[in-house]
Amino acid sequence: MSDAAIPTDVLRIDVGDAELHTEITGEGPDLLLVAGLGGRGAFWSNQIQAFASHFRVITFDHRGCGNSTPGKLAEGVAHLASDVVALMDALEIGAAHLVGHSTGGAIGQQIALEAPERLEKLVLSCSWPGPDAYFLELFRMRRAVLEQCGPLDYLSSGTFLAMPSRFLQPQIEAARSFMEERLAAFPGLAVELSRIEAVVSHNLRSQLHSINTATLCIGAMDDQLTPPAFSQEMAQLIPGAELHLLDHGGHFSPMSVPVVYNARVLEFLQS
Repeated sequence: MSDAAIPTDVLRIDVGDAELHTEITGEGPDLLLVAGLGGRGAFWSNQIQAFASHFRVITFDHRGCGNSTPGKLAEGVAHLASDVVALMDALEIGAAHLVGHSTGGAIGQQIALEAPERLEKLVLSCSWPGPDAYFLELFRMRRAVLEQCGPLDYLSSGTFLAMPSRFLQPQIEAARSFMEERLAAFPGLAVELSRIEAVVSHNLRSQLHSINTATLCIGAMDDQLTPPAFSQEMAQLIPGAELHLLDHGGHFSPMSVPVVYNARVLEFLQS
């Protein structure tokens, strides 16, 4: 097989009150990769080409994020989920596989409950079913850092929380560049605060037993933002769900350990 990169089509998709920067790579069954709190499709840079050998991979920037219409607030996870369904409608996608990381996993849960006919298989990547005391205190701190210290410290502290030290320490120069790139793409205080509020208010714990989509819950044992107990809980609540916990990789395991992450996700999607 050729090592040449599979070309990507870049589109702007109207979802009603916003246009979403959308990229489509590859051919085959449709696969949506839905990013987390940062909201940018670029999060999946280590997955797109690998998955595009088997699927038509669709990534996008959430409303207010990246190259999508700026300044658009998130009015809860259900609001973000409605954007995904509108994107699918615009692309004439009846049903697709969906891999949702963190907040993207919360979006996937919402779609699985509200529009299950739109999903083939669902991967909940380092996500959570609803908050607990740990989660609420963590995001209280993150919001305080953002409001009192500013975006640079907020994004820097988030990177240190999300990346395992064994990965980050030897690559700190690259990590600094990563943080600088994230700072340049910061969506603004109002948008980020709306996204944090959507995160802390997401709670589908009492409804996950109604999901009938084939589901994989994948997490990492050293994830400090969405600890592995959340993946275990979701796998217990969702009938028939599979569970896979990576030995390491942290919250950003799709970035830090892409080879093992990609292999497990592809195994599930192609099984």
